[in-house]
Amino acid sequence: MLKKLDRYILKKYLTTFLFTVLIVSIIAVVIDLSDKVEKFIEKDCTKTEIIFDYYLNFIPYINSLLIPLYALIAVIFFTSRLAANSEFISILNAGVPYKRIMRPYLIAAGLITIVQLIGNHYFIPKANKTRLDFEHAYIWTTNDKMKKRDIHMFISPDTKIYIRLYKKKEKYATDFRMETFENGNLSKYLKAKKAKWIGPPNNWQLVDYETRTFNGIKETFVVGKGAKIDTVLAITPSDFVRYKRQMEMMSTKELTAFVNQEKARGLGNTKGYEVEIYQRTAEPITTIILTLIGLALASRKVRGGLGLNLALGLAIGAIYFFLQKLSETFSTNLDLPALLSVWTPNLFFGAIAIYLLFKAQK
Repeated sequence: MLKKLDRYILKKYLTTFLFTVLIVSIIAVVIDLSDKVEKFIEKDCTKTEIIFDYYLNFIPYINSLLIPLYALIAVIFFTSRLAANSEFISILNAGVPYKRIMRPYLIAAGLITIVQLIGNHYFIPKANKTRLDFEHAYIWTTNDKMKKRDIHMFISPDTKIYIRLYKKKEKYATDFRMETFENGNLSKYLKAKKAKWIGPPNNWQLVDYETRTFNGIKETFVVGKGAKIDTVLAITPSDFVRYKRQMEMMSTKELTAFVNQEKARGLGNTKGYEVEIYQRTAEPITTIILTLIGLALASRKVRGGLGLNLALGLAIGAIYFFLQKLSETFSTNLDLPALLSVWTPNLFFGAIAIYLLFKAQK
């Protein structure tokens, strides 16, 4: 059961946290609106789209990135007030163990962590999809990157394709080749000067094609010089287009399936997508770690009070985000395992939290 002390600290923590979220959300929306208002006017998007498709989904996105920092600021803010008013010392003098005081902090941090976990894995990606679709339509209309040249891809375990050049606007590929294998031996070879997308689900039209079929030492050769043939291939134009921050639009289940598919096809580096999967779990755990750090820093009554503690808290938050981005860069560019890179900041700050709690005034 929650005691009076638990309810008191929980109320202080959660109200300060929500107030921080509100203030930062207002500031973020004002800054973002001032940056994009000209594009909103130029693209002639409606107010309904701006409010409900963009900003209603922008607010959860921006806050999901900063929740650990909000928790740290909230803890430092109200705990410093408790220490400055000698409330913390009174609680300790009443014989309440320091570990007992930690309980409401951990309960509040645990509630926020659970909400963030659910949001990161399910709801935030859905909101991001609506927001990013709006951005791609009205703001960053060319904000995608293409796999355009010399594309090698497995479309099944025994079928490989090669495309020399893919053109996004025209939705066709040039110098298309497909090789099919049976028991490790080439059984069919298909070549076309052009492969054009003609509609869902996987319909393509091959222009100026040749096929070779191998059966032991026998070979069947068909030439469709200047001819066209419709066929079905296990690829779509979306396989050649990658929006920046595309991983933010996918739920964790979709991300995992996408990574497995890309690896099966032998395509590119999936590290960025793997980092995103692990980050969705690691970030909420950071909320608990920074809560403990904030408690250890702010529970001691020091000269400088709230201002000094907030400065320390912001410095710690800045270092955390710096280490997070640094570890992501190492994972993407230096082949550091994604799981290790994502959890390294938490391990580092977890050790700091244990040390500060050990040294805290009790």
